[in-house]
Amino acid sequence: MAYFLVKTEPADYGLDDLERERRTVWDGVRNPQAVRCIAQMRPGDRLLIYHSGSQAALVGLARVVSWPRPDPAEPRSQVIDIEFVRRLARPLTLREIKESGLFSDWSLLRQPRLSVMAVPEHFLRWLREQGLLDPTEEEEQG
Repeated sequence: MAYFLVKTEPADYGLDDLERERRTVWDGVRNPQAVRCIAQMRPGDRLLIYHSGSQAALVGLARVVSWPRPDPAEPRSQVIDIEFVRRLARPLTLREIKESGLFSDWSLLRQPRLSVMAVPEHFLRWLREQGLLDPTEEEEQG
């Protein structure tokens, strides 16, 4: 199972919307690097939901529930179906991530406009240390 981070502007579609709908098609991605990340996703992979804009924070967790497929609105893009898993115990701000000094090599900090990216294992370990990701969650949610 892999983890990816997906960014969304909460005014357009945020975690509240996903929680209410429970499941949605994740679409609208145009950047070729982000599209390649979507193409790598598999059912069961986890998504960290990141609210961009004024909030700039990780806010929740979702699960990939379909294989990637071409976006009907943009054939060069890919879409996936995702479902809500849970909210994080608290939002983890971009400021906190930066101030940790541990992730300067990660796309979240190096390529701030990239909307979909793989999550490095050392970031997942750090989330577990922060109490925001339960080490047993993979077994329970799988």
